[in-house]
Amino acid sequence: MSWLGKKDRGFRLTFVLLMMMATAAMAQQTPPAPAPKPSQVPPAEAGGPEGNIGPIAIPKKKEEPPAPKPQPPRKIAGMPDYSLTVDTTLVQVPVLVTTRGGQFIPGLKQDNFRVQEDGVPQKITKFEVSQAPITAVLLVEFANTNYRFMYDALNAAYTFADTLKPQDWVAVVAFDMKPQILVDFTQDKRQIFGALNQLRIPGFSERNVYDALYDTLDRVDGIDGRKYIVLISGGCDTFSRITYDKLLKKIKATPNVTIFTISTGEAFRMWAESVGLGTSPSIMPCADQMAYLQADNQMRTYASLTGGQWFKPRFEGDMRDIFRDIGSGIRNEYLLAYHPTNNKLDGTYRKLKVEVVAPNGGPLKVRDQKGKDVKFQVVAREGYTAKHEVE
Repeated sequence: MSWLGKKDRGFRLTFVLLMMMATAAMAQQTPPAPAPKPSQVPPAEAGGPEGNIGPIAIPKKKEEPPAPKPQPPRKIAGMPDYSLTVDTTLVQVPVLVTTRGGQFIPGLKQDNFRVQEDGVPQKITKFEVSQAPITAVLLVEFANTNYRFMYDALNAAYTFADTLKPQDWVAVVAFDMKPQILVDFTQDKRQIFGALNQLRIPGFSERNVYDALYDTLDRVDGIDGRKYIVLISGGCDTFSRITYDKLLKKIKATPNVTIFTISTGEAFRMWAESVGLGTSPSIMPCADQMAYLQADNQMRTYASLTGGQWFKPRFEGDMRDIFRDIGSGIRNEYLLAYHPTNNKLDGTYRKLKVEVVAPNGGPLKVRDQKGKDVKFQVVAREGYTAKHEVE
């Protein structure tokens, strides 16, 4: 190697050493970067999902502006207007007066009715016989339980759809874990049958009745006029988020809604008990006999609180008679209205009692075409919540 090469290599080595010394000196003179203050570190929320390296922190959501108020429902072309213009202190009470067999008793007058609110007599200021078309929601349980219960529910739904008239408006909702709108309000029977035909193979065994009924009440609350819910179910609830007490409060606070309930599976329950199967969870939706009694009582309560009726058919042939009675009662009901003596809208629940009497105040005698006395029943809402809304 030449001297020039040795000299060049020595020069380069000297240059590298000088650069390293300069870098070290600069590092000593440059102060360390300050650590971030605790307030600058975004806090992590506990309870995040687990990952391969432990819990994953979920950052807090940014505050978002409040959602816009929901728009009123669009008016459908050709759909009749069910809204009523009344004072906020006018209480309307639809009343069904039928024979024990479910036949409507016509010809009653305003003088035949007595209304009490919390035990205080009220003066009826409005009286009419309503023959309006039905605006109803068909709420059907469709869960992966015993086939007999599912068959009864679907058979009842088809029978109800078959009894509808051209002026009726009906929506179909099915539920298992959660409710699903199969068809919105329509007057077309073909759409209703088409919706029911979708119910072929149930996916879940859960039957969240409380959630489904609460959600349906919430949806129909924004519709003007009188509404009806026909609930077809075994009545047993699996694990709804809504409690039974909260559901009852919702029912009491929702005006202008009448609930008819039909408990399914009675024939199969009787057969299972007769052959010694009892109410085994492997073949029955409810856990034991006490659970069925509770379910029946709850289905009865939904109806009685709203002035509807509870049915417990034992045979397939009973379905048509039941829906005939429901249709007759809805289309032929007496509508009473009064201004309450207690006109405070304080959110309290007021109990109602409706009686049918003779014009002189004595017992009313109802006779059939052969002149025989006929026993009758009066079905009316048990009460209402006094609040700042049209009742």
